[in-house]
This record gives sequence, structure tokens and C-alpha cells, in this order.
Amino acid sequence: MLAAMATTYLCPQDGTRADVTSLTWCCPVCRGPWDLDFESAGPLRPGDLPGRVNSLWRYEEVLPLSSPETTLGEGRTPLVPLTGTVSAKLDFLMPTLSFKDRGAVMLAELARRLSPERVVADSSGNAGTAVAAYCARAALPCTVYVPEGTSAKKTEQIRAHGARLEIVPGDREATARAARTAADAPGTFYASHVFNPYFLHGTKTYVYELWEDLGGRLPDAIAVPVGNGTLLLGAALATAELLAQGLIDTRPALIAVQAEAVSPLAAAFHAGADDLLDAPAGTTASPTLAEGIAIPRPPRARAILAAVRESGGTFLTVTEDRIRTAQRDLAARGFYVETTGVACWAAVGGWTDRSVVVPLCGAGLKTGLAA
Repeated sequence: MLAAMATTYLCPQDGTRADVTSLTWCCPVCRGPWDLDFESAGPLRPGDLPGRVNSLWRYEEVLPLSSPETTLGEGRTPLVPLTGTVSAKLDFLMPTLSFKDRGAVMLAELARRLSPERVVADSSGNAGTAVAAYCARAALPCTVYVPEGTSAKKTEQIRAHGARLEIVPGDREATARAARTAADAPGTFYASHVFNPYFLHGTKTYVYELWEDLGGRLPDAIAVPVGNGTLLLGAALATAELLAQGLIDTRPALIAVQAEAVSPLAAAFHAGADDLLDAPAGTTASPTLAEGIAIPRPPRARAILAAVRESGGTFLTVTEDRIRTAQRDLAARGFYVETTGVACWAAVGGWTDRSVVVPLCGAGLKTGLAA
């Protein structure tokens, strides 16, 4: 079985459904990303957690897959204080050195059960690396599309896992288009961290771990870097589920952080818009050190904006200079984190009025120290 209870893909825009055993990677009507109509196997009982497997699979009641064969022991990363009010979750200690393992294991495990002829993914680096690693674990042939200019260390890691690497001229949007064209070929499983909602149900375990490590509570705010919004949307799923189960009394504010150079969601949020604003003709994305969140047109924009508003949160942006400073500051504290992964520390590291957790979501070895 693919899940403990009946599960289907559901388009949030027009209500179209598809069976999760199909290889239909997007809504056939509007071509938008799927949500997952998923009923958990039962409430999560905190008393049942001690003694369970020390990975994200310990939360099996609330996951759409169970009994995985593809696992690399992902999850259960440390939570450490940085200041009196700011703590960091060390997701750069995952098997492939980024938080993307949380979702990639779900996609690879689903693909293993569906036995496609090939797996295709696109990424600015970390998601592609994670998918490549978990496909290697599942013995699945995998092709990863990345934009030119992707960190050499990330492309080296993708190749090391045995995946075929396709370097696409142009930006992240061009890379996504190339991968989606390939994904339309028969027999192809599109391991998209953006379009496939199983990925979001993997990233939600980040918040379940926070809840467990903090003794059955959550901080006042959860800050996350946002490009395609997969960690933020996973966090929104988890806080809603924990509230519905009566395991928390209130939901924390979601603080979404973008690089000032590429901040379409922040612009829409502060303009009061429900979706992305129309960009002037000929507009191109500015370069940024935070390559992992340099997404000019995230497909789940409406859901991201709604999730931040519903939580009482906000969007913050950080300059390139603040990213450089934050990376060196964290390194001086003992944490060598890639430039995308320091964005939240750059944004909220000085907060003293409420408790907040930031993810250190990618190892510094993936990009090196910013010049």
C-alpha cells in the first residue's frame, strides 16, 4: 500500500483528482501543482515515540507512506541555541548535507513502489543532489536538470550518486521548463520538489521534530528561507495538523525570508496581493548568493502567501552584504553553512522579543565561503 488511508492527488485550483499510482505529475486541466488529499492513519501519541526509529519515519501515523526501503536515516537533526531567543536546527547534517532529504526520500520511496522507467528532477542543486542520492539507494535511473552556474560541488555530488546531469543554459525557470518537457515522456516519474506534494509531507517532519525536541510545544515563530516554499508549506501542514490533533494550542508565526535580489513573494505579500505581481516586460532575476531561493515565479505562490498570512507571519528580505556577514558570523560560532542557508540568521538573528528557530539547511562545503 502507498498509504495507511485513502490518498489521492487533488488540484487546489479546480478540484481535479488523480490516483497517486499514476505518473501524472501535474493537474491535466490547469497544469498546476498537486496537493495531497490525505487522511492520516491516526493521531500521533507522544507516549508512543520513545524507542521508535531515530529518523523522520518515527512520525509514521501522519505520513502518506510507511515502512520505507529507501531510507538513509534522514531526520532527527540537532536543535541548538544561538542566542537567548534564537535557536538553530542543523539540517545541514542530513545524509546529503541539506534539508531536501526530508522530501526527497518520500519521492524516491514513492517512485520505487511505482517502478517507472526513469526518474527526472530539476533543481538549483540541493534537491537534485538529494533525489540523486535516494534514487541511487532505490536503484532507480535518474536524470537531474540544473541551471548553468550551479555550484561545482553540487554538480559533483549529483554525478557521484550516479545520476545523469543535464546542465541547462539560462536561469532556474529555463531549467524547470526543460525538466517538465522530459517529465511528459511516458514511463517517467517527475521527482519534483515543487509539483509533487509528497515532498511537502516530508518537509513537515522538520516541525514535528521541533515539537518533540521542545517538549510538546513550538517556538513563537519559525523562520524559513523561501524560494519555491517547500519547507514553509511543510511547516504550515505540520502546524495545522498539530493544532487539529490538540498537540499545540496556537500556531507559531511563519517568517518567510527571501534574498532582496530575488524577492517576488515578499513584494506580493507587502503589496497585499494574493498572487505574484506582474513583472515588467524584459525583467530578469538579479544574481544572488542565495542561489537555492532565487526563484522568480514559484508555482505555489498563492499557497505560500496564504500560509504566511494565516499564521500571522511576514516576509523579510536580506541584502547580499547581510548574507556574507551572516555566513562568516555563523562560521565564527562553529557552523559552516552555505549562503542560502544563512538567510534566516541574517534576517532574525538579532531578535530578542520572542523565541524563533532558524534552519541551517545546507552545508557550507556545497558553495564555499562567499567572497
